[in-house]
Amino acid sequence: MAGITDRSFRSIAEGFGAGLVVSEMIASAALTTGQDEMVRKLAKAGTLPHVVQLAGCEAEWMARGAEIACAAGADIIDINLGCPAKRVTNGYAGSALMRVPDQALRLIEAVVGATPLPVTVKMRLGWDDESLNAPDIARRAVDAGVQMITVHGRTRQQFYKGEARWPLVRAVVEAVNVPVVVNGDVIDAASARRALAESGAAAVMVGRGAQGQPWVVGQIGAALSGRDAPTAPEGAALADLICAHYEDMLADYGTAVGLRVARKHLGWYADAAGIPLDKVTRNALLENENPKEVVAMIGRIYSGEWRAAA
Repeated sequence: MAGITDRSFRSIAEGFGAGLVVSEMIASAALTTGQDEMVRKLAKAGTLPHVVQLAGCEAEWMARGAEIACAAGADIIDINLGCPAKRVTNGYAGSALMRVPDQALRLIEAVVGATPLPVTVKMRLGWDDESLNAPDIARRAVDAGVQMITVHGRTRQQFYKGEARWPLVRAVVEAVNVPVVVNGDVIDAASARRALAESGAAAVMVGRGAQGQPWVVGQIGAALSGRDAPTAPEGAALADLICAHYEDMLADYGTAVGLRVARKHLGWYADAAGIPLDKVTRNALLENENPKEVVAMIGRIYSGEWRAAA
């Protein structure tokens, strides 16, 4: 969720009742050299425990990254063994580490040894169907001091194709004595209940399902725990939330970068709300470099004024 679960996005999710939110993936080597983008990702969102996710392939930089995150106010360090992106796996980080379990364990041991904070791990089922080694890596990670495991129910070679295979996560649950979180294709309360039942996991993680609807995380949590779910914003309330998110991104990133980052969120909000923007309107919304005009346009679209004109 790099470039998505930034401080402003996590803040909205927390406001709607998310139980825990996780930072964007942070490259440990770039963090140790003070790269601005990586340092920005350390920002805490709200009052929930601050979970910082680190990625890397060298024990020295992972340990140093954990120390920096700890000093910056992290409450939990999460180690990424699951990212399938080629730019990450080509650098022997993310899910590529599942092909070399001994190296993955060296990184885990380095992070656990570098900080007093709880350490967790996010992984996939394995690199491919010939190497479904998540249970073994999880067992070794827990022996090294990891306190929670999250498993996306796909292999790296699946990327996001097909369906998440939640039943295969059960082998990880049975292999360790710490909480296991199931991830992949959890989009609502019904899918969350199925994922929990099929995997035996203790909790669910929502990723892409929250794009354009960050309140869904809190809604799922409320439904699973028998609480009243927060109401999804509509109309003027939704327009106000989107405008606040948009302006928050511009403030965090600076206008030039913020405009680029905001585009995908503006598109996801429209898609999640079921608003069929024509190509001209969509392009005008996403490519406009005048923030005041974008804010005004958001108001027209979500108030119904745009639909009436169309």
